[in-house]
Amino acid sequence: MTVSWTPHRFTGGILALDTANTVVLRNDPEKTFDRFDDPAEIARFAEAASGFRAAELGGRRLEAPEPGDIAPVVLSIRETTDRLFRHAIAKGAIAAAHLPDFLTACADGLFGSSAEIGAPGRPFGDPATPIAFEAALAVSALSLLRDDTVARLRICPNCSWLFIDRSRNSSRLWCDMAVCGNRQKANRYYRRRTAAREATNA
Repeated sequence: MTVSWTPHRFTGGILALDTANTVVLRNDPEKTFDRFDDPAEIARFAEAASGFRAAELGGRRLEAPEPGDIAPVVLSIRETTDRLFRHAIAKGAIAAAHLPDFLTACADGLFGSSAEIGAPGRPFGDPATPIAFEAALAVSALSLLRDDTVARLRICPNCSWLFIDRSRNSSRLWCDMAVCGNRQKANRYYRRRTAAREATNA
């Protein structure tokens, strides 16, 4: 099934979290599904992310010409990123035991890359040339290790997606207020109305 890579799919705040969130409803084993089950979606996601994550990427375009070939390393970075930082949010600290797999996955994403990264103001390198999606994903994931970023990581209580809370007072609750926030408000309203009717009919 072709995915519509709309702005809501990019509410994680950073490429690595947007990618982690391509597994939908991780907290519900009966409903969860993977938007990358079809490797072709990796290429389509990379194309969309080039626009939605242009600021993070410094305008550098992502490319994934052979998504089937890179799928194993992309999924490895995605899953180790989700495991490491979901645990960090829950426990308030990064688990050292999760780091080796995460760092190995990121190293695999960077292996063989000729990109020069990390220049001041250009963490993803020269914007004039494209960068392999798996390499950019590794750079983005590694940037999450900064103390100030870890402290702002959140899990959306509605959909369980990961996101960075960049609000001034670090009080953001939902990954997307227009989607998850409104759904929760609607659910609470429905429960109140139902409870009120049951109380009236009792």
